[in-house]
Amino acid sequence: MNWIKQHGHWPLTIFVVFVFVQSLFFKFSNSPETIYIFQGKLDPWAASLGFAGVFAPGGIFSAKVIGSVELLASLLLLAGAVFAQRRSLQVLGAALGLGVISGAIFFHLFTPLGIAVRNADGSSDGGQLFALACGVWLSCAALLWLRRAVWLGWLGQR
Repeated sequence: MNWIKQHGHWPLTIFVVFVFVQSLFFKFSNSPETIYIFQGKLDPWAASLGFAGVFAPGGIFSAKVIGSVELLASLLLLAGAVFAQRRSLQVLGAALGLGVISGAIFFHLFTPLGIAVRNADGSSDGGQLFALACGVWLSCAALLWLRRAVWLGWLGQR
């Protein structure tokens, strides 16, 4: 149990950072997959609810905005993992990651995007994006549990 307390954050951090960073190419390069998800599925769904443009380029939840949040979460996670005296950065990164990935899971479950995403070419990812999102969610939640002394200290509840 002591090893988990001291080093268990590393595999969790590396997994989250890997998933977030590898997706940046798609989000920042306007790949067909990203265009299909954000502009082909999510923006029309949002427009049907009266929120047109929120997932479109320049929208508050555009691919580049989400990618920027994932990049920031990754940098915070890594900085908090590397510098033991800065564990609060890891807590902030895990909380930010948990928030952004909770949104992704919501959109997979409750919008036309679905669990198994159909790409623009008609192929299916077989639920791979959703599975990765669930893994990131669990990893961020575990990091917050491992670092609970930090955020409980912020709340004055050590």
